[in-house]
Parts: sequence; structure tokens; C-alpha cells
Amino acid sequence: MSEKKVSRGYFTSTLTCRCPRCRDGKLFQHPVSISFKKNMMMNKTCTICGQPSEIEVGFYYGTSYVSYGITVGLSLLSLAVWALTIGLSTEDNRFFIWMGVNAVLLIVLQPWLMRLSRSFWISWFVKYDPDWKEHQPIDVSERMNADQANNW
Repeated sequence: MSEKKVSRGYFTSTLTCRCPRCRDGKLFQHPVSISFKKNMMMNKTCTICGQPSEIEVGFYYGTSYVSYGITVGLSLLSLAVWALTIGLSTEDNRFFIWMGVNAVLLIVLQPWLMRLSRSFWISWFVKYDPDWKEHQPIDVSERMNADQANNW
């Protein structure tokens, strides 16, 4: 009787920045870091299934919209938590204090948010393949221009 490995779910694999095709390989070379260069270094291909992480030149430009949506969602969530626990009032500065706390929170979370937005972005274009061992990743070499790689 062969034992089949249980795969991570979509959100688990995306939140942990795993390859969307096999949901096992890591997208990034290093753990989350405040060093921008180290934080954003992605593996060229998945170390498990060989899926390229750069599908075409400029592929990750759209992640700014994803990051914006995530930060707006986090801000609304923190505002709701603030309103329910501390409260909001026009009589004092609680709203402005929340704005400061929220800004610091978003700055501290920025390295993780940048990675998360890339993880979501690639997961929308590369679909999960439970039988990835039998299928080769899609060849994207014709969409790449080595002279323009990392030119952002």
C-alpha cells in the first residue's frame, strides 16, 4: 500500500510562501529579513518541482496592488479591534493614536507583506498540480529576456 503525502491547502501554502504548483518548495531563498535585498531573493525555480518563479520580465509589478489590498484590510481590521477595545471618539486623540500605531504596525510587517503579496500573485497564475511528478512545469523561456531580468 503506497502512502500519499497530504498536501498543504491553498491558504497555508500561500501564507507560508510555498510553491503554488507543488505546495512544498519554498519561494524565497532566505527567511524573512529587514534586509530588502535578502528578503526579496527568490529561488529561480522551485527546489522540489522545478516550477520557475519568474514567469516573465516584470511579472511581479502587479504585487503592489495585492500589497495595497492586504494593507487596507489589515488597517480596517486593526481599526475595528481598536474601536472595540479602546474606542473611537471625536472628543480626544484616540483616532490619531490609532493611526500612529497602525503605521508602525504596517512598517514592521512590511517585509512579510511584500513576500506575501508575491506569494499570492504567483498563486493566481500557477495552478496547483497534485500530480506534478508526472507533468513538467510550463516552459516560459520564450517570455524571458535575460538582459531585462531584475531590471526594476
